[in-house]
Amino acid sequence: MNHTTANRLMLGYCVLMTTLLAALTVSQAVSGPGKVSYDELDVHRINVRDRDGTLRMTISNTDSAPGIIVKNKEFPHPDRKSAGILFFNDEGTENGGLIFGGGKNDGKVTNYGHLSFDQYEQDQVVVLEQNEDDRTRDAALSFWDRPDTAIPWDLAQRMNTPEGRAEAEKLRKSGGFGYPRLLIGKTDDRASIVSLKDAKGRPRLVMKVAPDGAASIDFLDEGGKTVRTITP
Repeated sequence: MNHTTANRLMLGYCVLMTTLLAALTVSQAVSGPGKVSYDELDVHRINVRDRDGTLRMTISNTDSAPGIIVKNKEFPHPDRKSAGILFFNDEGTENGGLIFGGGKNDGKVTNYGHLSFDQYEQDQVVVLEQNEDDRTRDAALSFWDRPDTAIPWDLAQRMNTPEGRAEAEKLRKSGGFGYPRLLIGKTDDRASIVSLKDAKGRPRLVMKVAPDGAASIDFLDEGGKTVRTITP
């Protein structure tokens, strides 16, 4: 390599590096330090974390949905197969989320949306959801009482076994998962209702307006029997 060729190569290298440096400077000016700007991004899942690594939110498709995450430790979820957003508290424990899905299969429509907020180390206490199954549709806002004790999260790993299901059912009957207390919504028979329940989840007062406009207030005993009805 002669001296002239070497000089040309050096000049070309300097021009290339100057161009790259200028491009990076412009990119920093547009996006700012530590930021990257994209017009469009296709992903299967995004994990949002605090600087210490604590998980705070996931955005995922159906196949990439996380299991049950408690204090950054993940347990298998027995049946979660939905796209959506999950929220996690300061300890990296799930405390709410938004899931959705639907479509048509063999001519029958299924569709759902669900937004909920959880009690600390327990399940949802505020739920807004809608469901559609073929020709039935319902939508409701509901509130739950949950116990002070935490859910035994390792039970989720055994939910697909007969022993795990039996244990979960026993816990449910003993109040380990809590009880619904209030529901405001539209039923699948197109009635609008407000249902107030006692500490065991039993309906005790139900206000209802039927599709034809007939209105009523029912008082029920602990066995579910209507003991008094008020109508216009």
